[in-house]
Amino acid sequence: MKLNFSVIIMKKLCILLLLISASSNLIFAQLPGKVHGSSRVLLPNGWSLSPVGRSLPLGDLPLNIQLSHDKKKIAVTNNGQSKQTIQLIDVKTERITDEKEIGKSWYGLQFNEKDNKLYVSGGNDNIILVYPVEKGKLLEPDTIRLGKAWPVKISPAGLALDDLNQVLYVVTKEDNSLYIVDLTTRKTLKKVALGSEAYSCILSPDRKILYISLWGANKVVLLDTKLGQITDSIATQYAPNELLLNKKGDYLFVANGGDNSVSIINTQTKKVVEVISSAVHPTQLTGSTTNALALSDNEQTLYIANADNNCLAVFNVAKIGESVSLGFIPTGWYPTSVKYCKNRIWVANGKGFTSMANPKGPQPISKVDNSELHEGSTPDKRLQYIGGLFKGTLSIVDDPKETVLKEYTQMVYSNTPFNKQQQAPSASNPIPFKKGDVSPIKYVFYIIKENRTYDQVLGDVKKGNGDPKLCLFPEKVTPNIHALAEEYVLLDNFYVDAEVSADGHNWSMGAYANDYVEKTWPTQYGKRGGAGDYGGNRKITYPRDGFIWDYCKRAGVSYRSYGEFANGKTAVIAALKDHFCVGFPSFDFEIKDTTRCAIWIKDFDRLLAKDEVPQFNTIKFPNDHTSGQKRGQISPLAAVADNDLAVGLFIEHLSHSRIWKESAVFILEDDAQNGPDHVDAHRSPALVISPYTKRNQVVSTMYSTSGFLRTMELILGLPPMSQYDAAAIPLYDCFTATPDYTPYNHRKAGVNLDTRNVALNKSAELSETFSFAKEDEAPDLQLNQVVWKSVKGEDAVMPAPRRSAFVIAEKKKKDDDD
Repeated sequence: MKLNFSVIIMKKLCILLLLISASSNLIFAQLPGKVHGSSRVLLPNGWSLSPVGRSLPLGDLPLNIQLSHDKKKIAVTNNGQSKQTIQLIDVKTERITDEKEIGKSWYGLQFNEKDNKLYVSGGNDNIILVYPVEKGKLLEPDTIRLGKAWPVKISPAGLALDDLNQVLYVVTKEDNSLYIVDLTTRKTLKKVALGSEAYSCILSPDRKILYISLWGANKVVLLDTKLGQITDSIATQYAPNELLLNKKGDYLFVANGGDNSVSIINTQTKKVVEVISSAVHPTQLTGSTTNALALSDNEQTLYIANADNNCLAVFNVAKIGESVSLGFIPTGWYPTSVKYCKNRIWVANGKGFTSMANPKGPQPISKVDNSELHEGSTPDKRLQYIGGLFKGTLSIVDDPKETVLKEYTQMVYSNTPFNKQQQAPSASNPIPFKKGDVSPIKYVFYIIKENRTYDQVLGDVKKGNGDPKLCLFPEKVTPNIHALAEEYVLLDNFYVDAEVSADGHNWSMGAYANDYVEKTWPTQYGKRGGAGDYGGNRKITYPRDGFIWDYCKRAGVSYRSYGEFANGKTAVIAALKDHFCVGFPSFDFEIKDTTRCAIWIKDFDRLLAKDEVPQFNTIKFPNDHTSGQKRGQISPLAAVADNDLAVGLFIEHLSHSRIWKESAVFILEDDAQNGPDHVDAHRSPALVISPYTKRNQVVSTMYSTSGFLRTMELILGLPPMSQYDAAAIPLYDCFTATPDYTPYNHRKAGVNLDTRNVALNKSAELSETFSFAKEDEAPDLQLNQVVWKSVKGEDAVMPAPRRSAFVIAEKKKKDDDD
């Protein structure tokens, strides 16, 4: 038979075109990781890093570095979720000379040159550890006890030392006090109530005044050391943290973590004489997280660490009151402390240099591939957990000349998406582009779920960038999520801005987690104590200008919450008073999400009958978190299937209502809870459902939690809440000007929703130790392992989450090689 080669070629070409079409989104999508052809690293939130200078590896979340008075040594306290350590660094050689593991620690660090000792806060053990220092080594420490260990609330933070009078001043963030300690007797001489969480303290050169920053009260208080009493207070900007005095002590510099600023106080007049804005751009939006300060040796230059802008702001402060910006220096991820010594700038980067990949564990130490670990880190099974995955670094930057500083400044501008002009959508796009644009969408419904990665749920969807081997809850378990992703848009390049639920709900409702949240949740999640009280339960956790409901209230946009920041009986925050559904359960796994949905339906129908459906509605469906294999509880498969059905029933009811034509539903997870994902552990399933959503398309634009919020804000006519949602890409690519009003009909559950855990095994025993009283009370690494085993089998090993998946070109090359 004669072959028609032209037909064969055409068939092969068609197949090739189909393959290219299916993979084009993946090949050209912007993905987190090292940017090809550049030294920059793209973070999952859309911001980038390009740290300069030399570097040393530090530990998990370094919060403070202190320089010895002779400028020969630097001490570091690492205060993260995993292993906590104290490190010594030789300034001359720029090498680590010693490192000691410490059970609990947090921020407080002070050298005593008089007797060669290092004083270290013992965190929620409520102690101060006193390490003798000899020849670059830390010897066995003595202990100063302030009280019994946690759950007694003390938690020492900043330290100040009067070595002449042998007195140590300790401020605390749990019992909001100052402890005055006699170093001779190791006894507390006096305890002074401060009235708010304290961060740091510093002693005047004449030792007469102790300045204390009240992290939760927007002021600095002054203690007369002779009287032992608070004698004055000076108002600052929002959330003051680190303090710095010049050598004469006539000016006090105060970093304001929640305000992108530094207050400069004349200590003689006790007045703020200048407020420096340290943000990268001229904006009042929060998000820089100003949290550390250093002066050059001649005290003419001030270096300001902006944790969330990943940079130092540099100011000429030779003439106080007329300070001048000189530029910026790019650092690593989340700089928490800065010092100046011998013409070098020393910066502790809290999260290191990259959102590194982690493809191996959790496995026994012997099976860890050391090549995948962060430079300078060691094989340690604790590295596999998201809370302890990012290892800090120390950047050492030579004091830059003017031309170099200009180059550094441009690098910082290039790293921030806040600087980039967003491309305007078509004029007919239903999502407004600028203030004054009108959207055909009037009602926004925002569903918050709990803790899943993309691959765990949608890894089996062939047209998306998923790994079916990591899919725990495939279409049989989550038929509605799959149907909605299939019928509307499949978002396979969406990333949550948070790591855990503690910061997740702040990011989800405020587009920002402030430095109190970011610096304290690792301690709590590491089981080292700490009240936490996240999710709106503690005022200090709030962003300066509140959450999205506060913005609605100020703008006159009607709103209502179903379970988010409300517990069914009372509102957690003031803005939700009279704006929440009474009786809607919050975090309680004994109550099904389908029950929550039924409560919402009843309330929705009541409001709809009166034409009183709010424009903005937040709904909490938390049961995809699961209770692990805890005996008697709903099984993980049943819990996730119940959550899926609740979503399906919700969309069905709304889409059959008369306001469907003016509605949009946004669904995401508050965080990804350390689940495995082959791209990045921040990658998570997210849905956008509306008559104006595109149909049957894969959208691989890189989106984030903040991008979802920005889209909702644009619809509702709200301003951005932080630099993050202001900079984020709105979901323009998900929408079309041509609506399709076809209603959705839910898919029936594919598994029994009443299945309970009955197995007797190690996972069941481990699950019995978990508390599910609130979000992420259970250790999420262990919970994810338990959930994995419940689906895959008790002997199955769960793959670890990944970071910084690949450079786009490298991914394409690998595909070609395969």
